[in-house]
Amino acid sequence: MVALPDDLAPVVPFDAANKTESPVVVRRRSRFAVYLALTKPRVIELLLVTTVPAMILADEGLPPLALIAAVLLGGTMAAGGANTINCWIERDRDQFMRRTHNRPLPQGDVSPVAALIFGLVLEMIAFIWLWATVNLLSAMLAVGAMLFYVFVYTIWLKPRTVQNIVIGGAAGAVPVLVGWSSVTGSLALPAWIMFAIVFLWTPPHFWAIAIRYRDDYAAAGFPMLPVVKGVPAATRQIVAYSVIVTATSLLLGPTTNLSWGYTAAALVLGIAFIVEAIRLNRDPSEQRAINLFKFSNMYLALLFAAIAIDSIVQSF
Repeated sequence: MVALPDDLAPVVPFDAANKTESPVVVRRRSRFAVYLALTKPRVIELLLVTTVPAMILADEGLPPLALIAAVLLGGTMAAGGANTINCWIERDRDQFMRRTHNRPLPQGDVSPVAALIFGLVLEMIAFIWLWATVNLLSAMLAVGAMLFYVFVYTIWLKPRTVQNIVIGGAAGAVPVLVGWSSVTGSLALPAWIMFAIVFLWTPPHFWAIAIRYRDDYAAAGFPMLPVVKGVPAATRQIVAYSVIVTATSLLLGPTTNLSWGYTAAALVLGIAFIVEAIRLNRDPSEQRAINLFKFSNMYLALLFAAIAIDSIVQSF
């Protein structure tokens, strides 16, 4: 466990007027927009990007569109419920951070009770939906990811240890298991390799944004790696993980029917990821950190797109 120094403890909520940049104008949102914001749609988009390629690889072609739609709907509700519960748990800390103080709960756009009920209802519907339209294993995996994200990551790890995102990243890697199991009804080695890719990709992805908002995390009392160990230590870890995730991505070729086309794409994307990480290590500026964060999103999307495209091509 890593204890935060006293000078990193929260003092006062974020006050845009005391910052150098222009304050954000907060506008009243519709009820729909408020509840949608609680689910963190951008996070869900990234999770779904990994789900469909996993389904395609498991099917060795394009699965029935009805199954894809059912999995995406269930996955969206499960992830949205987990994110909503996360917002409910962190509502007090969110007001200390520029990146999160405009969320619905810190702004008072929705009551904590209503937000919690919304999150729990989403999870319940997601489980029933996936069980009824897909299979029990996929439903259990989706809800299990929520439980891990909420209880292991959000409540236990995130406020207590610098290794929070390293372990907690497992929750974000579960959608590939849901995708694979939705087609096969079981799990196999390729599914676990894809799980490992997302799991190992998460720390450098998240540490990049943590470098950009280092002061925010310090003010909120979260012991993120750049806060506790410093930015140089974080950038070195980012380089190491970029190498490891690239090596892991190359394991899919020998263990599946994917062709050299996927392997070549994974190698090129991995080298680009490593180069961006090295650039950040040499120039650990906030702008360079944001560049790596954005590139990491593109890296994961393109890597899983390569999995999907190559699987479909190989099926003909």
